[in-house]
Amino acid sequence: MFDEDDLVPLSALQHLLFCERQCALIHIEGLWAENRLTALGERLHERAHREGQRELRGDVCIARGVRLRSLRLGLAGKADVVEFHRVDAAGAPTAPAAGLGVEPLDVPGSGLPAAAPGMAALLIPTSPGPTGVPLPGVAGLWWPFPVEYKRGRPKRNRCDKVQLCAQALCLEEMLGIEVPVGALFYGATRRRFDVAFDAALRAETEDAARRLHAMIDSGVTPRVAREPKCDNCSLAALCLPEATAPARSAARYTRDALRRSEAGGT
Repeated sequence: MFDEDDLVPLSALQHLLFCERQCALIHIEGLWAENRLTALGERLHERAHREGQRELRGDVCIARGVRLRSLRLGLAGKADVVEFHRVDAAGAPTAPAAGLGVEPLDVPGSGLPAAAPGMAALLIPTSPGPTGVPLPGVAGLWWPFPVEYKRGRPKRNRCDKVQLCAQALCLEEMLGIEVPVGALFYGATRRRFDVAFDAALRAETEDAARRLHAMIDSGVTPRVAREPKCDNCSLAALCLPEATAPARSAARYTRDALRRSEAGGT
């Protein structure tokens, strides 16, 4: 178990799995830089978060900007959206998440009722039910379903899935109930994809959390390893200053070489 002061950002898991050096530059050396892609991603998250807001859509309660933490994994962060699906008398969600298709960003102007501010701070129940959790001011038991928003498209690696699974593990620890599935929403495709938190993904997420803490505790930034993905990284100019400097033309290189030769240099 970690102390509160030892918690690291949950989003650092995604940085770690994308590039360990990028993760170290951000979370050890404290470096950050924006580019067009990070700015677009930030705008998407700002729209999704709206911390403390809640909408009720029939049997689905949508909470935004939900604060998360896990003392077991040493992580803290915020979920873009957590959908709570009402549990029926048989203990099953009344609206299966896979077929629901709720897109929380289209709520403004819909006329749906909203709860009073502060909902995100009150999501930890005092007595979780066996198959669901109670929510303040709403009758019944509810099943949590985290949704993470991403700017681009589904990635080849599993970094987004690991970040989402970490959110589920935080919710499980906070709420005392299993969270078996969530979803990733990608802005480029305007589609959401369900993610099952199976044993393999959970193990990968817990291993990533251990690696993250070990790297931060070491204080060592990994050496540069130039890869194609570096071209879209906002930290490229800080991480690879020589590689990202403006290239000299062949003609200028030849003139400089001739001058050095005439001057007796190499």
